[in-house]
Amino acid sequence: MTVWPGRPLPLGATFDGNGTNFALFSEVAEQVELCLFDDDGTEHRTLLPEVTGFRWHGYMPGVRPGQRYGYRVTGPWAPERGHRCNRAKLLCDPYARAIEGQVSWNEAVYAHRFRDPAGPPNEDDSAPYVPRCIVVDPAFDWGGDAPPRTPLHETIIYEAHVKGFTMRHPEIPEGLRGTYEGLAHPAAVDHLRALGVTAIELMPVHQFVHDDRLVQHGLRNYWGYNSLGYLAPHNEYSCGDQRGAQVTQFKQMVKTLHAAGLEVILDVVYNHTAEGNHLGPMLAFKGIDNAAYYRLVATDPRYYMDYTGTGNSLNMRHPHVLQLVMDSLRYWVQEMHVDGFRFDLAATLARGLHEVDRLSAFFDIIQQDPVLSRIKLIAEPWDLGEGGYQVGNFPVNWSEWNGRYRDTLRDYWRSADQTLAEFARRFTGSPDLYESTGRRPYASVNFVTAHDGFTLRDLVSYNEKHNEANLEDNRDGTSDNRSWNCGAEGPTDDPAVNTLRALQMRNLLATLLLSQGVPMLLAGDELGRSQRGNNNAYCQDNEVSWLDWGQAGRELLEFTRSVIALRRAHPTFRRPRWFQGRALHGADVLDIAWFTPDGREMSEEHWQTGFAKSLGVFLNGDAIASRGRRGERIADDSFYLLFNAHHEPLPFTLPDRDWGRRWSVVLDTAADERPSTDRFRAGEQVPCAARSIVVLRRTE
Repeated sequence: MTVWPGRPLPLGATFDGNGTNFALFSEVAEQVELCLFDDDGTEHRTLLPEVTGFRWHGYMPGVRPGQRYGYRVTGPWAPERGHRCNRAKLLCDPYARAIEGQVSWNEAVYAHRFRDPAGPPNEDDSAPYVPRCIVVDPAFDWGGDAPPRTPLHETIIYEAHVKGFTMRHPEIPEGLRGTYEGLAHPAAVDHLRALGVTAIELMPVHQFVHDDRLVQHGLRNYWGYNSLGYLAPHNEYSCGDQRGAQVTQFKQMVKTLHAAGLEVILDVVYNHTAEGNHLGPMLAFKGIDNAAYYRLVATDPRYYMDYTGTGNSLNMRHPHVLQLVMDSLRYWVQEMHVDGFRFDLAATLARGLHEVDRLSAFFDIIQQDPVLSRIKLIAEPWDLGEGGYQVGNFPVNWSEWNGRYRDTLRDYWRSADQTLAEFARRFTGSPDLYESTGRRPYASVNFVTAHDGFTLRDLVSYNEKHNEANLEDNRDGTSDNRSWNCGAEGPTDDPAVNTLRALQMRNLLATLLLSQGVPMLLAGDELGRSQRGNNNAYCQDNEVSWLDWGQAGRELLEFTRSVIALRRAHPTFRRPRWFQGRALHGADVLDIAWFTPDGREMSEEHWQTGFAKSLGVFLNGDAIASRGRRGERIADDSFYLLFNAHHEPLPFTLPDRDWGRRWSVVLDTAADERPSTDRFRAGEQVPCAARSIVVLRRTE
């Protein structure tokens, strides 16, 4: 086979119209073989003829898109020094743009013998059991694609799974369900647009692997937090052909969502890979340059540092690993047109030697990058290592999943012991976490539920997790839900119990959507989706996890739409700046005030005692909620919000006329118990049902 020297950059397989350039980084390799596969599986090996700066490269004339390929790397087998090269193993290209197939779990996939893990290397050929990389044609007609570029303070995120969102949708053709094309179908897009969200955050779409243990038990890695290819869209979400079609279909999905005004954010997993610990499979990075790609135990490099609970952690201190991550991120923005990223276990990316370093090289590089510094960057601000909980500590241009917001809202609505001051901080964007570091309220991505945990319906329906279907004796998943006092455990025909559960769901949704910061909804919560009490459905690629459109709760859906519409219509609920809370007589700058149910301004004593879990909040729409593109002041309506987490109804007295003379009810979460009149004057009492929210708009 003819092979020319080619170029060391770009890394990966690059088709130029006449042939393909192949380039692979390995600092430890002694030789690298490029392996090309015919349609019948016949393998053809050829040595890459050149190495430049640890980049092995060669150009193959006539190699076109659709060609299957992989690598074999010859080098030292010395686990005690962190080296695990094994020529018998076919390896995936870390820069592959597409991957075909999945792993078949044979012992040949492992670099060691099961009976002797510390012994000599396993020299069985792994090629029959591992995926193939695919040469792709990058051409795509983007037409007039225009990213929506929704400002962060106007963003509403919808966290969804490509497969689970569409798999049971009756209006989507069966052949498109569970795919990128299914997510681009008008029925899916129309739901998102009617709901009113502005961005869909997709759970991992990087090529991932279904773990051996799960496959043996008839399960699958449904969530996808088990990455193998950081530039390849997951092949199982394509329609039919996996030899590059997934790339085109992903691009078309993004183009369609953009045309509907929806941004696309990817949940990315750069903290670990699918290769596990020293007993895990050899699929790519281990066999290419184990010591470069992974954090190893300094005193015994045969073992891996594990900050993620998955067996390994990528070595973000190595320049070529950093380059891989940055090249991957830029590829998804520039070539695939995505609008942002949510970084799984992001604290791991910040680790220097051991501690979490807020100013690590990873964040410095992103800060100065002309492409990545302009997109949405969201951190899951924790990992499992020591000092890994870093909520509030990420750089200025980052937003964070705010776990303290989640915990506070849950505690408030189940009447757990906490001060109202904690609730007020979370409702106003968590200034205690972000304001002093120069960040804005939109640094806080607020959520009550996410993929990792109970759905909203299950949160108010189960006191205990029910993960038996995961076949781990119900030991997996968090155990802390605590009682919601909603009666029976799980499904029930008791109308009183179901009424209370529905009310609590509305309370949580309304609070989330009217809080300052960026709200994030879990897909299906607007429909009342249940996972039957499973709060860790990572391996449930079935009806436990897929959205059941046939059982959708239409009343809850309409309620969610109405609250989102209220938020989007009024800048008061999505301020780009912090509240100041100044005195009433400085009316031009007053933006927020807090009241007891009897209409008096909150005192320090009220803040610390919680005052029966009830309070009123005045939001002044005249106090520069935002500015227009030309800098003009945008005034808004003023609102008075009544929060009653008490188990009994409570009348709220409206404050005196200096705060507003006339008010009308625009939202009542206890809809069946709405007052007989929805218009009130200053000083009058507004009935507020037990465990409910009433929102009034000033009408003069």
